[in-house]
Amino acid sequence: MAMTPTTDRYLTAALYKFVSLPDYQALQAPLLQACLDNHIKGTLLLAEEGINGTIAGLADDVKQLLAFLRSDPLFKNRFADLEHKESYANEHPFYRMKVKLKKEIVTLGVAGVSPTKQVGTYVAATDWNALISDPEVLLIDTRNGYEVDIGTFKGAIDPKTTTFREFPQYIAEHFDKTKHKKVAMFCTGGIRCEKASSYMMDQGFEEVFHLQGGILKYLETVPESESLWQGECFVFDQRVAVKHNLAVGEFDQCYACRHPLSPAEMRSDLYSAGLSCPYCFNKLSADKRARLQERQKQVQLAKQRGLSHIGDKQKK
Repeated sequence: MAMTPTTDRYLTAALYKFVSLPDYQALQAPLLQACLDNHIKGTLLLAEEGINGTIAGLADDVKQLLAFLRSDPLFKNRFADLEHKESYANEHPFYRMKVKLKKEIVTLGVAGVSPTKQVGTYVAATDWNALISDPEVLLIDTRNGYEVDIGTFKGAIDPKTTTFREFPQYIAEHFDKTKHKKVAMFCTGGIRCEKASSYMMDQGFEEVFHLQGGILKYLETVPESESLWQGECFVFDQRVAVKHNLAVGEFDQCYACRHPLSPAEMRSDLYSAGLSCPYCFNKLSADKRARLQERQKQVQLAKQRGLSHIGDKQKK
């Protein structure tokens, strides 16, 4: 469901679709050109298993690009039912446009696993509360630790992974298909938990569920008064995090280590804008610290001149 436009100028569209694209390499150049022609910025990933990414621009331009994806003969109707999630901001969340070719649109690292072959049960956001309130359901957050740190569903298990590639090992070490009969999973936009559900079924888990549209669809759809979500949801653009109704959250991000930071953490003595934060203060090499100091110097010089430095991703 599209959000009602606000006074904010820029529309962000998060999208993905698992679909067979044996010709994905040939799609890269025309897709990039269509984005540039419509003044779109962001990143799109193409692989044999489908498309994934987030783009942004003026609302009409984004809608033109989405229409191109859904109807142009180039794509042979494979994106005709492509879904996306919208949010608005008063500043452009991206600096450039990239269309990348990948082995996977979300990297699990297990050959043969694909939702185009088998997948768990899709659960709509409006039905999610009832499912995860069932005491027999094992609820797993498939995101990485730094994302879970700022928000998750009540009662969810945190695998404490640093990359999605670690998810299969975590499942192998902690769960048994003969004991854990019902498994529900979720992620930011639905892509990781959808692929995770395919993996779980491949491993013999029988009742596997995943949140359709991910946390973003849940926060957009479910009223805050009825929500089982706690905290904010990390997103991979300049907004850093969003809250219910997809309003921009309170978190910022450390440029050095990319960990999201709360307002309280940014008041810490260990936080220095553009240089370090409580999570990486004692982990930076001398070389990286020097490079960060030079970058921050350039950011400050640009601000003094009234310019925008491409490396400045701090929230305004």
